Amino acid sequence: MSFYDQVMRELVLALGGALFVANALALYRRRSGVPDASGGSPHGGETTDLAQAPIARSVTYMLIGLIVALWALASIIKS
Repeated sequence: MSFYDQVMRELVLALGGALFVANALALYRRRSGVPDASGGSPHGGETTDLAQAPIARSVTYMLIGLIVALWALASIIKS
């Protein structure tokens, strides 16, 4: 196995793990929907941030991230 193959597997593992962890944190830290102390967006316009992370989307992305990370880990261990 070449150096670049190993690096690619490690990057895929990191991206899958990051996708899983980021969406798990989004579910953990769901906001209540109350505007912040500044009254909205710092740019003065409408805010495009979601008040709460959608559960179905977050769980779906968590599963995708978990599958990708496990697949990359299995590829690293196998080689």
